[in-house]
Amino acid sequence: MKFLLDDEQTEFGRTLDRMLTSADVPAAVRAWGAGDTGPGRALWKRIADAGVFALAVPDKYEGMGLLPVELAVSFIELGRHAVPGPLVETVAAGVLLGGPAGCPDTATADRWLPRLASGQAMASLAMPAGGPYALDVDTADVTFVVGQGETELHAASGHGTVQPSVDPARRLAVPHIAGGVPLASGADVGAAARAAADWAAFATAAQSLGVGLALVERTVTYAKQRTQFSTTIGSFQAVKHRLADALTGLEFARPLVHGAAVALAGRSPDAGAEVAAAKVAAGEAAYAAARTALQLHGAIGYTAEYDLSLWIRKARALRSAWGSPSACRARVLAAPGG
Repeated sequence: MKFLLDDEQTEFGRTLDRMLTSADVPAAVRAWGAGDTGPGRALWKRIADAGVFALAVPDKYEGMGLLPVELAVSFIELGRHAVPGPLVETVAAGVLLGGPAGCPDTATADRWLPRLASGQAMASLAMPAGGPYALDVDTADVTFVVGQGETELHAASGHGTVQPSVDPARRLAVPHIAGGVPLASGADVGAAARAAADWAAFATAAQSLGVGLALVERTVTYAKQRTQFSTTIGSFQAVKHRLADALTGLEFARPLVHGAAVALAGRSPDAGAEVAAAKVAAGEAAYAAARTALQLHGAIGYTAEYDLSLWIRKARALRSAWGSPSACRARVLAAPGG
């Protein structure tokens, strides 16, 4: 099957790229990691105004419906520019409250989904599929928590100590549900949580792909400028091979991400396995691109002051977010025909 973006989808990606290129995203990332969320929230509003978060919210809640292909286009660009914040979690919260599995709590959907779609609020999310931590729970306007049995949905009352992450812009903490607000219970919560987890893994895969592409692009530019033995290192065969291998891995992951988008759009019974395949391929390819970028940049690649580090650290963190490589491979193998 041949998959091509249409003109409107392609222009949507280009528009996001132009908008983010004109913003000082690295400064916003560093400020976010230091606890200053002002620049990041301003950037968040611009992304919301472009319609990104509305892509995972039903139209009856002022969204655009569930449009995974367009969401993939947008998250690739968000990854290419290393945008901070609970981007994936806000999208997953939209699916949790109003997605294909049905809404487990109408009152909560009425209250939060229009605000998430418009960018007036950002959400964090903790579910068994994502581990015990929630991202940016100290910054999010609401944190939804699905219990271990996937039968209860709560709004967290607070959170534990913020933990350090390999990516300083990813602030992790365990949300507290004691004293929080119980929102829904029953089998509908589990069905909605599983759908939300698939969308979270899918958005993370697209984001990882964008991170990897940015790492290759930046390393190619550096290799054309850096000289050694009176010649640019980009002319060395070994450097060309490393960059070609990194790019090949990313280009092999790209159709898997788009294939997962098509499976989600068609509500295919194999969508979960398609998402897992995309997640492991994109995550591993981005991680390989990060290792290549670090090696070819030499000592400068290790410095936190150099912008490249923002993408290198994010690639490592996203590799395990919303599904480790081993968990994703197991899900692919467990699927029919796997």
